[in-house]
Amino acid sequence: MSMSSAMSAGVSGLAANSTRLATISDNIANSGTHGYKRVETDFNAFVMNQGRTAGLYSAGGVTAATQRVIEDDGGLTTTGHPLDIAVAGRGMLPVTSIVGIDNGFSDAPFMMTRTGSFRTDAEGVLRTGSGLVLMGWPAQPDGTVPVMTRDSMGSLAPIVVNTNQTAGDPTTRVSLGVNLPATETQPGASGAPLPLKVEYFGNLGTSEYLDINFVPDTSDPMGMSNTWVIEISDSASDPALNPISTHTITFNDGRANGGSIATVAPAGNYDPVSGSISLAVGGGVMDLVIGTPGGTTGLRQLSANFSPTNITKNGSPVGNLTTVEVDANGFLKASYDTGFIKTLYQIPLVDVPNPNGLNSLSAQAYTVSSTSGNFFLWDAGDGPTGAIQGYALEESTTDVAKELTHLIQTQRAYSSNAKIIQTVDEMLQETTNIKR
Repeated sequence: MSMSSAMSAGVSGLAANSTRLATISDNIANSGTHGYKRVETDFNAFVMNQGRTAGLYSAGGVTAATQRVIEDDGGLTTTGHPLDIAVAGRGMLPVTSIVGIDNGFSDAPFMMTRTGSFRTDAEGVLRTGSGLVLMGWPAQPDGTVPVMTRDSMGSLAPIVVNTNQTAGDPTTRVSLGVNLPATETQPGASGAPLPLKVEYFGNLGTSEYLDINFVPDTSDPMGMSNTWVIEISDSASDPALNPISTHTITFNDGRANGGSIATVAPAGNYDPVSGSISLAVGGGVMDLVIGTPGGTTGLRQLSANFSPTNITKNGSPVGNLTTVEVDANGFLKASYDTGFIKTLYQIPLVDVPNPNGLNSLSAQAYTVSSTSGNFFLWDAGDGPTGAIQGYALEESTTDVAKELTHLIQTQRAYSSNAKIIQTVDEMLQETTNIKR
């Protein structure tokens, strides 16, 4: 019994070290594979009996258990392409299979990966060469991403980027930074309006403009009235409707707030909190920011020349796509040759309670299992997750020097177990020869 159990133990040792040799081979072979996670082999003693009968012992041998150490992060290496994407910290990128998409599967498999060189294919789908398609939450036309479910992949969509697309961004907000000369409101001044033309972009990318006339009030015989009438006309509106808005603005002349806005009348479409006038231009509603009462920005009235010093607006004319990049928060943004930047998708990060329990697939992809726990989608940088890094790939976690050391140890252990079998065979041969 003891002799046969010794041979069984030697056989189990051969099998266990063969398993370890296989994992070492995989680790070394993938030492240059981006995103590869090394596999570890643990040996556990197998005990046949717990009794301690004098003179009897049955060898149980050894069993081998393998585990892929997914929670270990590989080093990040920089690249020259913005769609080489890696995760700096905890979390994974949501992906699916291009095969499922090509075959029209409505329930394409949900997978995850740590890194990938994503490129657009002929259909504009952002995918790796191994067929992993990057997924994200589509942004609305204004660039915002609505609230999405976090424990389901139902709201995720394959990311599609049309590389020859054009886009424009209509102007919805214009801010004025203008000084109006206080001396123009005193008696005897010319009273001539001061014109200002501000360009904005329509819904179809057309160039439109606001014609703004600042008309000083010179009717106060006692001195400067500090009052101006603002007439606003819109090139995109029916000429019969112009001016689309007229307001009377009075400025402070006190020591504390001299030069700032005091009152705006009528106050119907003026918001004193944001300091903006709501205008109904040809393409919709636009906010014209003139400043808040007592504020230090926007329209000012000081004894200086008329000077439009700071006029800003959002929006952009029609432009062609030049680059697509992802920021640390996971927002995939397209840049156009007009300088316009538009958010296309938000890429969340996937996290599970036990990353080492994930099922491993080819091409460094993983799926959830009963031991990993269910997934949750986080905004990059929130909760336990790290940031998303563009122009970077994650290196393999294989340490070649350590694997070669393990290889030598495994070879010696395998030879030793083979020697056990040889020795038992020789002893059994001696037992057989006793009868002769």
